[in-house]
Amino acid sequence: MTIRTLAILRHAKADNPPGVADLDRPLTPRGHADATAAGAWLAAKAILPDLVICSPARRTRETWHGVALGLSAAPVVIYERAVYTGDVDDLLGLVTEIDDTMPTVLLIGHNPTVSQLSAQLDPAHADDDGLRTCGLAVHTSDALWSSWSEAALVGSHTARAEA
Repeated sequence: MTIRTLAILRHAKADNPPGVADLDRPLTPRGHADATAAGAWLAAKAILPDLVICSPARRTRETWHGVALGLSAAPVVIYERAVYTGDVDDLLGLVTEIDDTMPTVLLIGHNPTVSQLSAQLDPAHADDDGLRTCGLAVHTSDALWSSWSEAALVGSHTARAEA
């Protein structure tokens, strides 16, 4: 029996400079540091993604680049517009389309949608406040990806770089 793991990551702290489109908002220096800390946490927990599904927004791409610094292997990375523009049903649809040969997946997106996905997968253990910036929710299930509608929340972490 294969256990499948979905790590859901809200992007790290982003700047909001005047005149910059939402899609192009960069991370703050703290955001870059927190993304690197998130990668270190994933590596320490041996949650090493085979696949990364990431929003195409600059802040999520920069979050992924920071996370990747802490990982020992390079997973397949796809940038999906639906992670930026979609709702929770769109995200769950992406999850149910994952190839079953990829047991560990990292999804990097935006609130409120990533928090809603985590809450939908395990409503009994959802955090009422949702994921904070650079917050992780780790869900597992022995179901095939195509059957995912619920999955136990087995870990959570809010990455904060050491000061």
